[in-house]
Amino acid sequence: MAAFTTKPVTKATWSDLEILFEGRGGPKHCWCMVWRPLDGPRQAVKGPGRKRALKAMVEARTPVGLVGYHDGEPVAWCSIAPRDTHIKLSEAQDDGEEGVWSVTCFFIRRDHRGQGLSAQMLEAAIAHAKKRGAKVVESYPVDPDSPSYRFMGFVPLYQTHGFTPAGRTGKRRHVMRLEV
Repeated sequence: MAAFTTKPVTKATWSDLEILFEGRGGPKHCWCMVWRPLDGPRQAVKGPGRKRALKAMVEARTPVGLVGYHDGEPVAWCSIAPRDTHIKLSEAQDDGEEGVWSVTCFFIRRDHRGQGLSAQMLEAAIAHAKKRGAKVVESYPVDPDSPSYRFMGFVPLYQTHGFTPAGRTGKRRHVMRLEV
């Protein structure tokens, strides 16, 4: 069995994230900036501007997520970061609550899908957040038949990892939480 590992995105691993995101089918259009602050109107900031914004966060040492590697090759991504580094993720969120980290996105390279990497990335994300002082990991998944927001993961994935329902946000997204 091939080795699967994860690393936080840092200046040293930025090029691995570029390889993953700019590869065939990668999220080079959004650069995982859908839920993060941008300079200017959201619809006006396109792929290259979003890439620059994410890179600036990494250069400022703001946690943004993990890259997953299969035999040293970048094949997976999970956005895990302090909730306060995002725009408002839920109408009911308590902005005064400290120690909350949010999982907002997964990307698995097409040739590695169906191998349980989302679960492995989620496990690594929980451990990463806990090691950095998180008290709660929050997620915003959708039901498996949802036509949108699928990149945020599905409710059953979080249920199997101990997350419990904490409400809804919008028409499709659930809010689920795990105390760590």
